[in-house]
Amino acid sequence: MKCTACQEVDSGGTLGSGLSRRDFMKVCTAAAVYLGLDASFGAQIAEAAAAKRLPVVWISGQECTGCTETLLRATHPTLEHLILDLISLDYHETLLSGAGKQAEEALEAAMKAGGYVMVAEGAFPTKDGGVYCKVGGKPIVDILAEAGKHAAACIAIGSCSSWGGMPSASPNPTEARGAGEVLKMKGVNIPVMNIPGCPPNPYNFLSAVLYFVTFGKLPDLDDKGRPKFAYSRLIHENCERRPHFDAGRFAEKFGDDGHNQGYCLYKLGCKGPETYNNCSTLTFGDVGAGSWPVGMGAPCFGCSEQGVGFTVPLHSPARLVNVTPPAFFSPIDGAKGGGVTAGAAAVAAAVVGAAVGAGLATSKKVGEVEEGKGK
Repeated sequence: MKCTACQEVDSGGTLGSGLSRRDFMKVCTAAAVYLGLDASFGAQIAEAAAAKRLPVVWISGQECTGCTETLLRATHPTLEHLILDLISLDYHETLLSGAGKQAEEALEAAMKAGGYVMVAEGAFPTKDGGVYCKVGGKPIVDILAEAGKHAAACIAIGSCSSWGGMPSASPNPTEARGAGEVLKMKGVNIPVMNIPGCPPNPYNFLSAVLYFVTFGKLPDLDDKGRPKFAYSRLIHENCERRPHFDAGRFAEKFGDDGHNQGYCLYKLGCKGPETYNNCSTLTFGDVGAGSWPVGMGAPCFGCSEQGVGFTVPLHSPARLVNVTPPAFFSPIDGAKGGGVTAGAAAVAAAVVGAAVGAGLATSKKVGEVEEGKGK
């Protein structure tokens, strides 16, 4: 028996946004892989997403809209597929077609219905009652707290919302804080998940949302409230330039021979050795290999790590959390670090396609196992 989301695959059925159901399954299978789940969970995710769209309310504080911008550039799923097929985006200041009174009425209606996931973007100023950021004449900290009271959970997207980010950098004149901290200050007790980054990879956010849609809870979090599937390893551990670090080959300055040959950027201030994120394994923008700062020759500055990004001087040496060499060494005969090759990307795409069929065949059994674990 096919899952609800796939009943019309063979007849070429499409979802509301025009995405074929086969492609819809590929999206959900890819999300399962991002989450570190077996690919067969893709069918379970698809069925849950097709059964009921998750209502989402998006609250924006002190921010540059970069987190929304990164979401706009996702391609699997695209934004229209996300908001037309997977979730119900009930309020978002940047993406709403209405404005002013219409927008505020949309927020009020969403809060009245309740049960949504609240996404918080940007930091939240607490000094002087929060007067340094207002929407509709109300301090954004009060709007966050009110919306939080009716939410099932909060996802803080970006470093600003996770722990204060750039607005909280010294001397922090507005006393900016992360969404989770402000909710606690306001006495709002709901689960909070942080997706730090400036901006974060959209697939870390999208995968976490689909996990919530499927299982009705947030994925496993670390001690800083970050999902373990994305933030459990140091960037340094899987960096394409790591073999050069282990061999003692470093770029000494921008544009020198070492820099041009793809040597390690540690001496230029790369904070990968003390920053937990999956930037080195999940690239940005779907534009191919090397599409992340280190891949393009810029040192990581630890944007997602509290106490590193926006705090430690850009070109100061990183604190080495773990210098143990990896179990195996990547080849170093290439001219520069290049990330995933086009051939490897094609193989990965084929694997996801094949996993769709496997997922349909085994999703029921795996779902029963997952339910058993939750009891």
